[in-house]
Amino acid sequence: MSVTGPLGIAVAVWLLAGRTWRLSLSWCLLFGIGMLLVVVTKVAWYGWGIGIPDWNFAGLSGHAMRSCAVYPVVFYLMFLKARPVSRHAALAAGVLLAVLISFSRLPVGAHSLSEVVLGGAVGLAVAAAFVVTARSEQPAVVGRILVALCVPLVLVMPFTKQVPAEQWVRQVAVQLSGNDPTPRKWKHGPDRKKVRQLQQVRQVQQAI
Repeated sequence: MSVTGPLGIAVAVWLLAGRTWRLSLSWCLLFGIGMLLVVVTKVAWYGWGIGIPDWNFAGLSGHAMRSCAVYPVVFYLMFLKARPVSRHAALAAGVLLAVLISFSRLPVGAHSLSEVVLGGAVGLAVAAAFVVTARSEQPAVVGRILVALCVPLVLVMPFTKQVPAEQWVRQVAVQLSGNDPTPRKWKHGPDRKKVRQLQQVRQVQQAI
């Protein structure tokens, strides 16, 4: 969130600067839908334990969704005035960077493979929908303005305090459901069975 969130805002500002109001609105709506899907799946897990145990899925990876939505769009817009070959190469580079960043969440145990893949798929769908929409628009400003907006964010944001978005989602889930938050991380082997047993116990307690 410390980088991709501000970059998403920078894209909207750049589009507004280019007086492409509809395109800016389209980006905000598409990115907002992607973020909403992330929040809904996480709230469903934290609040009610709704997930897919066999897939180790407990909610879309917000990190993967944002990366796959933002970086392809940023690269595409930076080369919007370039030749089609350069523009397509830039888009491919943005996709590759986003995928690498998304899968970097696996070694640190932040997400399972299914959470990263599905979160990234939603992000790529957002980026693809935006690119298709952008083909009919011609922003009035060149890509250098987007670079000028993005470079300070990339340099400064890694040193800023991390936004506790996950904690906020967990608190919302608890408030809505009235239940204790379901543990976020899936584990391998027999621990999956413990998670299912815990869910069954909670269901019995609620029934009583």
